[in-house]
Amino acid sequence: MESLNIRPGHLTAHQTARTLGISLDGVRQLVRRGQLTRSGGSPRQPWYAVQDVTALALKRATRNAA
Repeated sequence: MESLNIRPGHLTAHQTARTLGISLDGVRQLVRRGQLTRSGGSPRQPWYAVQDVTALALKRATRNAA
């Protein structure tokens, strides 16, 4: 279930996964590898900054297009 009290400029893990076209486990792996940083929420319901997710999505799209 997605949090209704998320700060503006942030995405839930589910929204982040959808934006990046990956699973929730994929989001966890990106965090574990240091490619994405949590920016709030709780350990069970982390938030990610829209700016960070967008930059990562562009990076991944550019890499896949090359």
